[in-house]
Amino acid sequence: MRCSPVPRLLFFAVSQDARSLTESYFMWLWHSRLYLYSAAALVFGLWFLLKKKSVSKDASKEKNDKVDKAAKKNDRETKEVHVSGVKIFYGSQTGTAKGFANELSEEVKSLGLPAEVIDMKDYDPDDQLADECISKSVCVFLVATYTDGQPTENAEWFCKWLEEASTDFRYGKTYLKGLRYAVFGLGNSVYVGHYNTVCKNVDKWLWMLSGRRIMTRGEGDCNVVKSLNGSIQADFLTWKVKFLNRLKTLAKGEKKSCSGKCKTEGSCKNKRKERQEEEKKASPQNNSSEDDLVESSSDEDESGLPDEKKTVLDVEDLGNIMNSVKKAKSKEESQRDGQMVKLSKLNGVQKIEDEGERREMITPALREALTKQGYKLIGSHSGVKLCRWTKSMLRGRGGCYKHTFYGIESHRCMETTPSLACANKCVFCWRHHTNPVGTEWRWKMDPAEKILEDALEKHQNMIRQFRGVPGVKPDRYEEGLAVKHCALSLVGEPIMYPEINNFIRLLHHHQISSFLVTNAQFPQEIRSLVPVTQLYVSVDASTQDSLKKIDRPLFKDFWPRFLDSLKALGEKKQRTVYRLTLVKSWNVEEMQAYSELIALGQPDFIEVKGVTYCGESSASSLTMANVPWHQEVVTFVQQLADMLPEYEIACEHEHSNCLLIAHTKFKMDGEWWTWIDYERFQELIQAYDESGGQQTFSALDYVAKTPSWALFGAQEQGFDPAETRFQRRNKSKDISGC
Repeated sequence: MRCSPVPRLLFFAVSQDARSLTESYFMWLWHSRLYLYSAAALVFGLWFLLKKKSVSKDASKEKNDKVDKAAKKNDRETKEVHVSGVKIFYGSQTGTAKGFANELSEEVKSLGLPAEVIDMKDYDPDDQLADECISKSVCVFLVATYTDGQPTENAEWFCKWLEEASTDFRYGKTYLKGLRYAVFGLGNSVYVGHYNTVCKNVDKWLWMLSGRRIMTRGEGDCNVVKSLNGSIQADFLTWKVKFLNRLKTLAKGEKKSCSGKCKTEGSCKNKRKERQEEEKKASPQNNSSEDDLVESSSDEDESGLPDEKKTVLDVEDLGNIMNSVKKAKSKEESQRDGQMVKLSKLNGVQKIEDEGERREMITPALREALTKQGYKLIGSHSGVKLCRWTKSMLRGRGGCYKHTFYGIESHRCMETTPSLACANKCVFCWRHHTNPVGTEWRWKMDPAEKILEDALEKHQNMIRQFRGVPGVKPDRYEEGLAVKHCALSLVGEPIMYPEINNFIRLLHHHQISSFLVTNAQFPQEIRSLVPVTQLYVSVDASTQDSLKKIDRPLFKDFWPRFLDSLKALGEKKQRTVYRLTLVKSWNVEEMQAYSELIALGQPDFIEVKGVTYCGESSASSLTMANVPWHQEVVTFVQQLADMLPEYEIACEHEHSNCLLIAHTKFKMDGEWWTWIDYERFQELIQAYDESGGQQTFSALDYVAKTPSWALFGAQEQGFDPAETRFQRRNKSKDISGC
């Protein structure tokens, strides 16, 4: 059956139409390609713009966040205070320094910083100056030099305190670390020897205590002929401009640019070394070094510091340390005088056979060293010094351990010695062996009357410097001028002085009690000693080896002398004391040996005290590790007392790290009588002297009852409740000791 041709024609027609439509579509695309490309470009452009706007918005947000953070950081930095204010101290006699202080104060206030003008006489440096180290304040000292290079009356006490603190190991070399200061002096160059001495000293003392000067010291000159700027007012104006600029820099928290001459051990030192090496390479013929340069304008900075490397002119070592000039001079003098000079086998010093030509004990170098340490030297071999406990009790802040143990009034106690020389070179020597040493008296000798007269005068002059000092009680000041006690324990060996008995009699004649300390190397002198109020023997060790290591005695037969001295002490009828100084890791393990020595001398009392660290010294290997804690001293004393059947612990002075063991004969009806009836003692010693020594007396004849607060175990731990306890704010500074 044949199909019809109609469906085929329809299929063909449809196929033809579909193909034509596809071709038409592609033809349309081809002819419209320009529009399509433009549309695509437009879409892509819109997409790109939207994308860029989004990225820009994110970046802007991030930038804004950074700006906000930076602003917050700036706000925090703005809130941080680098300079809290300026304190302007003035020492003025005619009012010029005071006027400068007020003028500077107004200038500082104009910078938006608080300023305070302070009269030095109204400021107590002992209580307040250390606080300036942490207060972020800047201290300015405007000080005038008065007659003979002395400070003005209103600055006298401030300068005195600063001088003593700068050489007192109890304060330490870092006592004013953190203090920022500037100094301007008012002087007159007409007085060549004293031109601006006070400002130089103040600058030096602050620097010695680790204060940081923020700028070079300024020196104003009243002599218009030599004034750098034509007048002292112009000198101050020039310095003031520099100070204000420096103050602005400090207030912003900026540091002073390093000149390569600073003392710090930072990177600037390395840069300085690199610069020096380059200079040496560039100039090999120049061998001079600048390593010793420091950031200082003070000529006295170096001379003012105690230099342990300098030769110490001990008498023992004079033959070894005399320089060539002195040797030549000595040789010329001996040849000229026709005297024979020979070497002494005892201590190596040059000795002139003619004993009439004795030298003075205090050489110029020793005089300078001891004077810097605060001694008031008397004649050629004696000295007096104001104890810090004297200063403390003048203010009503408590006395020393002798006040707690024996009733001494510290503000009426004079610490002195008729002999600065000693026969030992103890490792814990307070003076780092700047005092002379020797085994016999070989120096010129001053009369006892003159020594006591000068000692009382110099002591009273030191007390007078406290007149009007903030905190000093008027009644204590008046009492302090009348010396009632004398501690012959300053330094050296007072019993070496040939006229020691006459000196003690003179003390008693002036109604002054006597407390004498000896180092147990002169037994015959102990036996021949007249009665004293209380006689001490230092028992620094209990075995021959440890005593040699700690005391370093000069005598070859030191141990027999030591034992014989203890026996001589036991023969005395008046009050006797063993003084034990505990040196950790040196002598605290010798308990049994100590008990045997106590049985040998049978002292009335035994003082046990932890050693006081006196600072670094080339003469001693002692460190803070050798200083026992108070509880360690208590434990030692308890163990020692348990080994002594006739002794018990009586008193304690926690501040001095000291305890007292007393013979039980001083415990009457269950109560301790360790204090001294000083008026009764004076009556007894007067009767003894008038009877030519026939009317004797014993330690129990002048006892007084010990108050409860002084007893061991009391809550006060030896601090008199009638006094006002003072706690230093800067507790990191250890100024303990007696």
